[in-house]
Amino acid sequence: MRWIRFSNWWVKYRKTESEEQIKTNYPRAQEKEASFKIVDAEVAQTLLGERDSNLKIIERQLGVRIGRDAKGLLIAGQDAEVDLAYDLLEQLRGLVEQGEPIFPGDVERAIKMLSGNRRLRLEDLFRDHVKIAGRKHSIVPKTLKQKEYIESIRSLDLVFGIGPAGTGKTYLAMAMAVSALMKKEVKRVILCRPAVEAGEKLGFLPGDMAEKVNPYLRPLYDALHDMVEYEKARELVERGQIEVAPLAFMRGRTLSDAFVILDEAQNTTPVQMKMFLTRLGERSKSVVTGDITQIDLPRGVVSGLTDAARVLKDVGGIAFINFSDEDVIRHPLVSRIVSAYKKKRDAE
Repeated sequence: MRWIRFSNWWVKYRKTESEEQIKTNYPRAQEKEASFKIVDAEVAQTLLGERDSNLKIIERQLGVRIGRDAKGLLIAGQDAEVDLAYDLLEQLRGLVEQGEPIFPGDVERAIKMLSGNRRLRLEDLFRDHVKIAGRKHSIVPKTLKQKEYIESIRSLDLVFGIGPAGTGKTYLAMAMAVSALMKKEVKRVILCRPAVEAGEKLGFLPGDMAEKVNPYLRPLYDALHDMVEYEKARELVERGQIEVAPLAFMRGRTLSDAFVILDEAQNTTPVQMKMFLTRLGERSKSVVTGDITQIDLPRGVVSGLTDAARVLKDVGGIAFINFSDEDVIRHPLVSRIVSAYKKKRDAE
């Protein structure tokens, strides 16, 4: 028997038989310690992160305590969490030894994935890389959904990547496109976006038509320059091997021997989407990306992306890859922001 306080009152409390039974049948998790050896100093520096930033993430996310000992690290906490932390560190160490850089965001995503699937091998993600000639580091998928996305682009001629900002939809598609161009698998890469007026009227912007639509295409140029040196990118654009253009410029064309990307597809109308999809010619691939939560079309106008997802869902040879906030690979705060807006939207 014990005393319990309710507000300003103290009352006697006796455990019921059912509570005693629950305590008997539900044993507490056992405390455990595990020693994790790290021999190579350079591997340790990358694995642990700047000022042990990666270790701090593991401690915070898994509720374990990690200290240093003579042989490496000592992990302490409840047995299941210690086992997970040990497996995580072991897999990350293997990646570092293979020359892969590890960043705090990678550690957070790895914890999420391993928590959901203890049989997951992180190496399977990093092994599926996109190599671009002249680029020092390969581009690798950071989540299982990104891996599925890359595999779909490799095997199919039309892939839709749908999901929130920061999930790598456009970036990975462009990496695959530039890689295919460098390998001479296609003769040209075409990147396009619908020029939708979101707040400002195009007619009131300064300059000719090319200058008016340039702000809409700027993100595509930014991604391109991240993969190819500026001078090389400019050379490819001048030679017509890479074309960045508004969606309206695709009308009436047949795009053969090309890798075509339609970005921000949520801002197309069904008519525009059909026009784009029927441009696909021989020996060509197309990737359509968009975020259906950020539609800038006038009220009442149906998005061509949502329409295509409904109309083409049972058509063979097409893949729809749906990303979530768990696939966000920008600053960790971006993932939390996306989740917060999703909760608000679901509640309305």
